[in-house]
Amino acid sequence: MDKIPASAGGKPLLDKYIIFGSPVIEKPEIDDVVDSLTTGWLGTGPKVKRFEEAFKEYVDARYAISVNSCTAALHLALLVINLPPDAEVITTPMTFTATAASIVHAGAIPTFVDVDRKSMNITAEFIEPAITEKTKAIIPVHFAGRPCNMKKITELSERHGIKIIEDAAHAIETVSQGRKIGSIGDLTCFSFYVTKNIITGEGGMVTTNNEEYAEKIKVMALHGMTKDAWHRFTDQGFKHYQVTCAGFKYNMTDIQAAIGYHQLQRIEQYASRRKKIWHYYNDAFKDLPVIIPSDNALEGDRHALHLYTLLLKTEDLRIDRDQFMDALHKENIGSGVHYVALHLHPYYAERYKLKRGMFPNAEYISDRTVSIPLSAKLNDADVEDIVEAVSCILKYYAK
Repeated sequence: MDKIPASAGGKPLLDKYIIFGSPVIEKPEIDDVVDSLTTGWLGTGPKVKRFEEAFKEYVDARYAISVNSCTAALHLALLVINLPPDAEVITTPMTFTATAASIVHAGAIPTFVDVDRKSMNITAEFIEPAITEKTKAIIPVHFAGRPCNMKKITELSERHGIKIIEDAAHAIETVSQGRKIGSIGDLTCFSFYVTKNIITGEGGMVTTNNEEYAEKIKVMALHGMTKDAWHRFTDQGFKHYQVTCAGFKYNMTDIQAAIGYHQLQRIEQYASRRKKIWHYYNDAFKDLPVIIPSDNALEGDRHALHLYTLLLKTEDLRIDRDQFMDALHKENIGSGVHYVALHLHPYYAERYKLKRGMFPNAEYISDRTVSIPLSAKLNDADVEDIVEAVSCILKYYAK
């Protein structure tokens, strides 16, 4: 007899909860954090510089500036391109609110366009009809780590004189048609949040090949001051600083950078583990009432495999997405939603007069998507338990 899921009165599959997005923390970063605590250098200092140097080399960019979140990175990236009042910035509704909120905080207007249903990314074909004389930038989001077609988006931006700021929160390892994400757009923004492929707890990075942008971001990220703390307080004596703009408190600390630097050394090891889990999931779920996430579509692409997003075939199930997630929770497995489309949230809907029906592909994904655990921390037994639980629920509630 097939197992009855806990949501229908059966016994939970697991005794211990599998947390969604739990990171791997290893001894080198622990030791380096302890070193920072011991030496007393806790703020922005030499370990931040070391992390920036290693990161820019990894993504093949000329400059990398660390900040305290990807949200801060996006905000600063938008500010340094000098948007005029009421500028429009095109982006996707299938993203975290930080993408669009950063546009709002920069004094611009987010213009949403629909996404390709398979890749879940915006495309040049959706972007071009939305371009107006007020459009000054495009923020492509490499959803789940899957690359947008940056060749076409770059060609479009050059034709219209529009800047590209890439939201690469999911996409540290991502490559688009042979080019590393972080080296393509005018600016690229990364996240090291606790659920990401490598982590600093909280943290982000801006990469660019433009020296002027890099220098402005560095100053703006630390109160608009011309010298950071490392250069003000050294054994060479106090150095005066000048405030050149009304900046922000967006800097990364050495404690965060100590974690990130050592995580970066193992990025390919973690990617290999996630790839193994990804293919195991694909094989296990291919005949169930779900749509499994797509792999790369273009030659030279690399998917960062950040999120494993199932789309439930709700028309073939007796439960909806939220009920499925509740059923997983009762089996002691965490999950996530990436994302409820932004135009369906009250703030964006009311402020920008958006409503259901405007972006049908994004809405299709939004109503059906569920992300299950995909972390290098998962062992084989965890993965097998997740597969068993997902399969059990889908089979039990199939029509």
